[in-house]
Amino acid sequence: MKTIGLIGGLTWESTIEYYRIINEEVARRLGGVHSARILMHSFDFQDIDTLMLAGRWEEVGAKAAEAGLGLESLGADFLLICSNTIHKVAEVVSETVSVPLIHLADVTAEAVKEKGVCKVGLLGTIFTMEHDFYKGRLAQKHGLEVLIPEKEDRAFVSRVIDEELTLGELKEASRARFLGIIDDLARRGAGGVILGCTEIPLLVKQPDTAVTLFDTTRLHSLAAVEEALKEDCQVPDDGEENP
Repeated sequence: MKTIGLIGGLTWESTIEYYRIINEEVARRLGGVHSARILMHSFDFQDIDTLMLAGRWEEVGAKAAEAGLGLESLGADFLLICSNTIHKVAEVVSETVSVPLIHLADVTAEAVKEKGVCKVGLLGTIFTMEHDFYKGRLAQKHGLEVLIPEKEDRAFVSRVIDEELTLGELKEASRARFLGIIDDLARRGAGGVILGCTEIPLLVKQPDTAVTLFDTTRLHSLAAVEEALKEDCQVPDDGEENP
């Protein structure tokens, strides 16, 4: 089993979910009392949030890259950034370390395409919904058409993430409006909606709506398990070719 490196604490509320889902899936696949081999760097999110709000993304990238290097030095075979928003600096991390980084947008895009969806809604922080690092990758690399909520709804979604979900507060009124925003994206032609913030699945789950949801926390976690349990190709040591 490979060792998974998690760049977490972005926030700890969703990092818990990564840890839980990964370990549950490893146990399900391997049985017994198996659990995942995990190394984690957990940030004090206040430090990262302050830099993001000030637009100091270069410093965010430097910190994330340093965390990645630390995990690599301790033996991580590959890395995950446990946040959609922090994938704004994913390229910096990937270029700094020598181990693979499983990109959350790529994992999500594959799940969307497997469902036969070409036009997809995207919920997340203001950065994820409005900046191009995420929806641009979905469009340019994967050929998906991405819809985001109207301006007022974007502000609401981001405020709930920042002021409620990162603090572990789950409010019924917020859930109801999120579901309304999801329905609106579906009416505009979205064949499904990406929950593009790792805290959103704490509030909104598939049983809440008939619209297909793509839970990025779960998708990313399962991709980590797939990679961790993938068997490396073994080269025969007797000088003979495989039949």
